[in-house]
Amino acid sequence: MDAVNDFFTAFSSFLWGWPMIILLLGTHIFLTIRLHFPQRKIFKAIKLSVKRDKDATGDVSQFGALATALAATIGTGNIIGVATAIALGGPGAVLWCWLTGVFGISTKYAEGLLAVKYRVKTRRGRMLGGPMYALEKGLGWKWLAILFALFAALASFGIGSTVQANAISSLVENQYGISPYITGTLVTILGAAVILGGVKTISKVCSMLVPFMALFYVLGCIYILIVNHAYLWPAIQVIVDSAFTTKAAGGGFAGSTLMMAARYGIARGLFSNESGLGSAPIVAAAAQTRNPVRQALVSSTGTFWDTVIICALTGLVITSSIIAYPDIDYHNGAALTKAAFSKIPYIGAPLLTFGLATFAFSTTLGWSYYGERCVEYLSGKKLMLGYRVLYIASIFIGSVISLGLVWNIADCMNALMAIPNLISLLCLSGIIVHETRKYLWRDRLDRDMEENEIDELEEVEKIQPQLCDEPSK
Repeated sequence: MDAVNDFFTAFSSFLWGWPMIILLLGTHIFLTIRLHFPQRKIFKAIKLSVKRDKDATGDVSQFGALATALAATIGTGNIIGVATAIALGGPGAVLWCWLTGVFGISTKYAEGLLAVKYRVKTRRGRMLGGPMYALEKGLGWKWLAILFALFAALASFGIGSTVQANAISSLVENQYGISPYITGTLVTILGAAVILGGVKTISKVCSMLVPFMALFYVLGCIYILIVNHAYLWPAIQVIVDSAFTTKAAGGGFAGSTLMMAARYGIARGLFSNESGLGSAPIVAAAAQTRNPVRQALVSSTGTFWDTVIICALTGLVITSSIIAYPDIDYHNGAALTKAAFSKIPYIGAPLLTFGLATFAFSTTLGWSYYGERCVEYLSGKKLMLGYRVLYIASIFIGSVISLGLVWNIADCMNALMAIPNLISLLCLSGIIVHETRKYLWRDRLDRDMEENEIDELEEVEKIQPQLCDEPSK
């Protein structure tokens, strides 16, 4: 097992070197500039996200699609991921994580746009989409589309199930002394009950869970920041200073390198908000929306809430708590957030445990949908049952294996699926600009896209015969 862990550690370090950092941040910045800073439209996008448009075409509401995407992104990346980034890359990783989110809003916008632009309709009226369809239909690169779907399906077992289950079982064991085997069994049963219900069940559960779990967690973070108010400005200073220097950060922190801060901050930022990863567009394609840009705006709010708000709060909470309480060992990434929340009298630790458990569980649900759609793209419904069984089993396995190995595998899969997705975004940026000009810049957000823009079954058959099979329920 040590040899396997060492391999994935080295592979992760290679994948998340400067080339990936340049490709990811470069794509974020390039799209931000070319799309005239769509971050300016974030409040309009938030307003759209809570509006229901019954006349629009799709499988689930825009809010349902957003909730499912947020369920898949608001998880351990926000809690343990940020803590791990600080432990490995120093407090400067928080700023890199946050910047990844700010610029990543543009990338999430572009992903949502392409998802709707190139989605297809099955015989029974289901909408299917995502980077694999954009790569195949938009660029004609089916080989790269297959690679993305393969990497994404594999990634679902890392970022989607094992990491989340591990986080739940570890916290419950540390907090209440309950065996990971017991926790794993319970989470597996609950996950199976929802996952087997399909996308509408997943969307319903996520629409109920996401708002409440995010609210409780944010309120807990705000309480800690109020208690640590005297250390808030020093925390901001140490985060900014250590993001661009190699000197010792002070305040109980050891020094770190710029590369380490950037690498872990960006990697955990991507893990958290998934901008550039290509996962969220898979559910965005199923949204009830009038046109690609409308859903693109709604999709972009996911990164805003996930990283710009929640990850930033987590980073400030952890950093200010370490400065306020020097006894906290910041090298223990998995326990950092717990140590900070334990400062809330009586309810701190249970609040974190409940928050992480619901975050992680909802992420498991969202990623099960992503993985299913990728498997469907690769093989139709032939392997769907097998995938569901393996995915549900991986929830239990993740509850009882090493966290370090899980994180390393997840980082590798994230990078491998991000590369083809980022290529599609860059190569199709002209289409993204065209659609943005058509609907957003000309203020035509209420305009319906033409029906002939959605490929019907006959055309889909030519592209992908397996879609002609009856979809699994």
